[in-house]
Amino acid sequence: MRGADVHGSGSGEEPGAKAGSGVDHEFLALERELSVFLRRARANSGEMAREVHPDLEAAAYGLLVRLESAGRQRATDLAAYFGVGKATMSRQLRALEGLGLVARETDPADGRAWLVHLTDEGLARFRSVRDARRGRYARNLADWDRTEVAELARLLHHFNERSED
Repeated sequence: MRGADVHGSGSGEEPGAKAGSGVDHEFLALERELSVFLRRARANSGEMAREVHPDLEAAAYGLLVRLESAGRQRATDLAAYFGVGKATMSRQLRALEGLGLVARETDPADGRAWLVHLTDEGLARFRSVRDARRGRYARNLADWDRTEVAELARLLHHFNERSED
């Protein structure tokens, strides 16, 4: 992007890597940049969670994202989507319910099951934080062409699809 040096130094060599050592510099650079990106994303998730509600755990913020995008869900489906156990999901959902951010209703397709959804308050708080985050993205990428932003989104989508295995 915009002349960025993906290797982190002007030499094109990874620190500590020797020419002919079999080290794949592109994948080392990718690993380094993803590590920085993920570290920042975790920190941002914690900040966004606290903006939604001071007592919201960072890990639970993703549940709000999923419920806003996918709508009503069974707890078992949410657990499968996030790759966590039923007990972990139940604990997180109880916490969200206690904060007034989600509610449960009987599944009309199966009266024994429950569907979880965002409350009006949960939806309003989530959208406010999400919109502020999108504003930060727009400011951080203001000097990028829209085609570069679209390409980054396309590549991240492609990466995420392949990482679901």
